[in-house]
Amino acid sequence: MTESAASAASAPVVRRAVLDDGPALGELDRATWSTLHAVQPRPQPPYTPFFDERHLPQDMLVAEAVNETGERVLAGYIRVVPPTPLACNAHVRQIQGLAVAAWARGRGVGRALIRAACVAARGEGASRLTLRVLGHNAPARALYEAEGFTVEGVLPGEFFLNGRYVDDVMMGRSLTP
Repeated sequence: MTESAASAASAPVVRRAVLDDGPALGELDRATWSTLHAVQPRPQPPYTPFFDERHLPQDMLVAEAVNETGERVLAGYIRVVPPTPLACNAHVRQIQGLAVAAWARGRGVGRALIRAACVAARGEGASRLTLRVLGHNAPARALYEAEGFTVEGVLPGEFFLNGRYVDDVMMGRSLTP
């Protein structure tokens, strides 16, 4: 296999989530939990299902990638939803969750998910994509900035995590050319 064919075979493939992805996504969510991005406490057993009435498969894009054993498995997800039910806000979609498995970091999974989220949001008629990220999450902020997001606001000290105050950073980008 040529290097370019091997690269294409190992490139992440992004698709819409299905209900059967729930258990694997729950495991991924628990494995990637960190105070770097989470404001909720670490999940404890018994675990709740990943999908529920507020977190639907159709709101999620998942990335599959080839893992260290050569299998194509779920490597990450992104949740993109309208930020409010208001008609005057229908042109906006918001990223409300992004996770990438530790083994898949640095392999373009997060970037592929963000780009697919932009395409999906445009397909739903959105002209803006927004998100919130913790101020101390430098890797996520760098990725978002590299994908065209800019800081649009900061809520200083909005969260108290691990004994310190952490900023809530609002970022956004246009989806129009």
